Amino acid sequence: MDVTELLAYKPQTSMKHALEDDGHIADDVRGSSNRSDRVEVSRKRSRLTGLGGHRSSKSKASMVSQTPPRNRPPPTPPRHLPPPTPPRYVPPPTPPRSYQQHRSKSGGGGRNMPPPVPSRPRDAASNSTTTTTGQHSAAACNGDAQSIEEEEELIVDEGPLDESKLKKLVLNFDKKMLKNQELRIKFPDDPRKFMESELELHDAIEELHSISVAPHLYQMLTPLGLPHSLLALVAHENTDIASAVLDLMQEMTTVDGVDVSDEELDGLESLVDALLDEEVVATLVHNLQRIDEGSSHPVTGGNSLTATATAEAQAVHNTLGIIENLIENRASICNVSGPSGLLAWLLKRLRAKVIFEPNKLYASEILAICVQGSENNRQLLGGMEGIDVLLQQLAVYKRHDPSSGEEQELMENLFDVLCSCLLYPANRELFLKGEGLQLMNLMLREKKLSRNGALRVLDHALTGTEGSDCCNKFVDILGLRTIFPLFIKTPNKHGKRGLNKQEHEGHVLSIVHWLLRNCRTNQKQRLMAKFLENDHEKVDRLMELHFAYLDRVMATDRQLEKMQAKAEEVLDEDGIYLRRLGGGLFTLQLIDYIMLCVCASGPPAIKRRVIKILNLRNASVKTIKNIIREYVSNLGEGDDISDELSEEQNRVLDWLDKFQNI
Repeated sequence: MDVTELLAYKPQTSMKHALEDDGHIADDVRGSSNRSDRVEVSRKRSRLTGLGGHRSSKSKASMVSQTPPRNRPPPTPPRHLPPPTPPRYVPPPTPPRSYQQHRSKSGGGGRNMPPPVPSRPRDAASNSTTTTTGQHSAAACNGDAQSIEEEEELIVDEGPLDESKLKKLVLNFDKKMLKNQELRIKFPDDPRKFMESELELHDAIEELHSISVAPHLYQMLTPLGLPHSLLALVAHENTDIASAVLDLMQEMTTVDGVDVSDEELDGLESLVDALLDEEVVATLVHNLQRIDEGSSHPVTGGNSLTATATAEAQAVHNTLGIIENLIENRASICNVSGPSGLLAWLLKRLRAKVIFEPNKLYASEILAICVQGSENNRQLLGGMEGIDVLLQQLAVYKRHDPSSGEEQELMENLFDVLCSCLLYPANRELFLKGEGLQLMNLMLREKKLSRNGALRVLDHALTGTEGSDCCNKFVDILGLRTIFPLFIKTPNKHGKRGLNKQEHEGHVLSIVHWLLRNCRTNQKQRLMAKFLENDHEKVDRLMELHFAYLDRVMATDRQLEKMQAKAEEVLDEDGIYLRRLGGGLFTLQLIDYIMLCVCASGPPAIKRRVIKILNLRNASVKTIKNIIREYVSNLGEGDDISDELSEEQNRVLDWLDKFQNI
């Protein structure tokens, strides 16, 4: 290649590659040991840099160097730019958790909540988005750094909860709640604007669950305004937020374990006082009225209901749990259950067409507690057609047994409510008009599990002078054909919740006792005739029960004498009498009352049969006399005794005189 061709040659290698090759050439020069090799390397360098035939007249050493010719400026090396400064590292924000994965109290899936918010939309101003990994662009990081730092200040360190951490938790909760309120007011028609704030609010509510393990700190909650805030969120437009609050309140009002300190009890009482000041029962009932248990998706797990329960059903369950906890701490709350609308809601809940479900069972339990603790509630329930509702629900079990133990518990709760309602005299007339006696009589004949409950209801309906109409009606509907087979033979116990032998015999004897006391002449004659049937088998059974329960009472007396002698327990006269009543004396008094009545008012054949059995057993009439006199003396004393009881005392003593003269 001549000089002209060399000058016209344009290297095709980029500057970067030329510099790299130049470095390799320099290495080759330094590594060459002879002159010819170094000259060849120098020629290669000239061709790469485009300086072909313009050799300098300097020495060989200067030819090897990179000094450019004098008539051309040296090539300008590329400007070295410092590496770009990376944006300030900000930890990526924790992506919103799906409500399907949120906290559960006892290791299960959580309650269903709305689906998580989709990825952050693109901001038109900053043109920044949140990537799928949760990282922000530099502009977004700079814009959100301050808010993230403010949130980090509220993070509570792990460890036991103390007053400082409690305040931080409540402060964080208040900020999330206020933020959600502001966004809901500002964007009422755009849920995307406030949905993320509700996710954050839900997480803040879940963090408050740690307070439930420290009841001794509850006294701080009222000054911080937490009870007021929680009850305000019960009415939140998003029922999932309300459900989370109900779950928290149910856990906070529950104090488990027997080793509860006085400080913890004081804290719980302070929380209950604060909730009552905020009219908690009325607020909870109002929230119950807007919940539709059949409208939501099923929960995949849970701590109180079955796996197929809905989120709304869980909210109802938690609400009833709160009410139960409040009543356990303050029994007077039963008195406000009527005016607050709780009784009406419970009755409505029992009317559900579904035969059994967990919340129906829970509603029956709460209703039983409310009517047992308040006479006013018994009156209100009767005025709400509650007697008819109870009879309709119990009619299902007339010919069919409950399908499970929980359904049997529901049935027993309904019987308990009905028994409590019958303690109010006006409800007995409603029971009579609703054909409750006929239903109970059919249940006794069918011999199903409902027979035990029907027996208890009959005992309550016939007891007292207020039950005289029911007593006469029971005889008219041929109830004697039903009750006396149970008198002759006590059936076996049905399950764990059934009546035992002593309880069953006590109810049957009480029914016969009140029939003898309340029936009019015609019905009473039919009753007396029963003791003559089948060669006086009812009289024989009556005397058998007399001796059986007399042995029980004597055993109880011996036990009490030993206790008094050893000074294990000091009891006054009333305490001893109550112990004897529980040891069989109450049933023995009923037996001897029936014995005296049929002997005094029935045919002479009954009297002769009783005396014959007493002589065969070498029994003394004096024993019966002592039992009856003790019974009469405890009917009433002094000015407190009514004319009715005074008349009853005189009648029984007259029977006793006739019996002694036999």
